Amino acid sequence: MADESNKVAAELRESFGKGAARKIRAAGKIPAVIYGHGTDPVHITVPAHQVGLLLRKANAVLDLDIAGKAELALVKDVQKDPVSQIIEHLDLILIRRGEKVTVEVPVHVEGEPYSGTIAMLEVSTIRLETEATHIPERIVIDVTDAPEGTQYLAKDFDLPQGSTLAEDEELLIVNIAVPASARAEDEETAAAEAAADAEAAGSAE
Repeated sequence: MADESNKVAAELRESFGKGAARKIRAAGKIPAVIYGHGTDPVHITVPAHQVGLLLRKANAVLDLDIAGKAELALVKDVQKDPVSQIIEHLDLILIRRGEKVTVEVPVHVEGEPYSGTIAMLEVSTIRLETEATHIPERIVIDVTDAPEGTQYLAKDFDLPQGSTLAEDEELLIVNIAVPASARAEDEETAAAEAAADAEAAGSAE
């Protein structure tokens, strides 16, 4: 949701190309483009440090001031340098208060499953349709004391008010299982015990 911390002073961008983009980044800014609602794309720059902090949250919404004009925009794509991880470019989508958008929301697992098991996150995000200015930061599932074989499907999540599932209801999100290493160790132990029992039986005969 947009608030004071999301207010970003943006500037219209008139220079393009790799050289221009390098100069923009050297000046502590990020080149970006805004599109949506049938409008022509608008090329802007935004302050790198401030926006970098806002992007720590998934599906960040920026309350932009572009030459005195206020616009709300959802961060749709972040392009980073694969080595330095410096943000090189942003794709933003215009949104309106009250409208619905489809977004990928991170899944967060809480609690510890039954002793000897682990919670395997099969899918790291879940797709929701939600109000553009009320996108949940994450969806939480509590796996406390869940036994082996427990499965949490997309339909099992408690969704925030105003959000609906945009996934297959049967999509497996979290699976409670015994680690393969522990299972292999148990099997080796069982095999060794069986061999020892067989040897003992043979000696008794």
